[in-house]
Amino acid sequence: MTSFIGPKGSTLGARVKFKSTWNRMFLFVVFLLVSILLSSCTFSSKPDPTPVKGGLRIVYLNVGQGASQLLISPSGKTMLIDAGNNDQEQVVLDDLKRYGIKRLDIVVGTHPDADHIGGLDKVIDQLDIGKVYMPRISSTTKTFESVLRSIQKKGLKVATAKSGVILDWDPQVEVKMLAPLQTYEDNNNMSAVMRVAYGKTSFLFTGDAESVSEKDMIASRQELHADVLLVGHHGSKSSTTPAFLKQVAPKYAIIQSGVDNKYGHPTPTILGRLKKAGIIVYRNDTQGIIDLSSNGTNIQITTER
Repeated sequence: MTSFIGPKGSTLGARVKFKSTWNRMFLFVVFLLVSILLSSCTFSSKPDPTPVKGGLRIVYLNVGQGASQLLISPSGKTMLIDAGNNDQEQVVLDDLKRYGIKRLDIVVGTHPDADHIGGLDKVIDQLDIGKVYMPRISSTTKTFESVLRSIQKKGLKVATAKSGVILDWDPQVEVKMLAPLQTYEDNNNMSAVMRVAYGKTSFLFTGDAESVSEKDMIASRQELHADVLLVGHHGSKSSTTPAFLKQVAPKYAIIQSGVDNKYGHPTPTILGRLKKAGIIVYRNDTQGIIDLSSNGTNIQITTER
C-alpha cells in the first residue's frame, strides 16, 4: 500500500503508515481466526461416496419417514443400523451399492417397527452379513417375520441388543449399547441405543427410544455425552427430554423424518428445544443424505442438498 507524505514536519505520512500496518495486522488476525474455525466446523456440499481412508464415516440415509444409518470404520469394517420402511428397501440397497458396500459386518435392527426394519430382509438377502443384533422382543407383523426368515435363510443367529453389550467391530472404535436396560411394554422403549466413540469424537444412535428409556439411561450413569445425536423417534416430543439432552450435550443433531409426514415430525417442541440449546440441526427431509466423517478430532458434515 502506498503511503502519502504531507508537508514538511507533518505527521500525516506516519499516521497513514501506522493505519496501513494496523489494517494488515487486523486482516491477518481475521484470516487466522477463520482458518481455525474452518478446521473444526462443518460445511454442506454433495456427499462423495469415495471411501474415507483412516477415518470413521457415518451416513444417515434418506429413507423418508424412517431411519437408517451406515457406518464405515477406519479399517473398512461396515455396520448398518436399521433400513427404513418396506417401500424404501431398494433405496437402501442402491445407496449401499453407491458407497461400495458388499458386506455388512454388523446389522442392527433397533426394534420391530416397520419404518426401521422394513428393508432389512432384502439387505440380508442380497449382501454378505456378519452378525445381526436385535432387542429381545417379538412382533406378529409380516415385516418382522420376513426379517426373521431372511436371517434364518442365511444361517445366521440373532444376538441380543441390550445395555452393556460391546460390539466387536473395529479396535479403533468403541461401540457400546446403552439400552434397553430392561423389558418395556412399548416397542419404542425397547429400542437398541448405541454410543460410538472414535478418538475424541462420539455419536449417539437412539432408535425410537422415548422418555422412559431416556430416564433409565440417565439413572444408569452410563456415558451419554456425544458430539452428534440422532434425535429419538424422528423428532417426536415423546423423546429428547430436556434432562436427556442436557446429559448428551451434542454439538449437532440429526433428524430422520419424511417430507410432510402425517405425524408432524419433527415437532416444533423438539426443534425449539434444540435451537434453545444452540445445537446445529441437520434433517433428511430438507437436506437429503447426511454424510459425516471424523478423523478422531474433527467432524466434517456434507449434505445432499
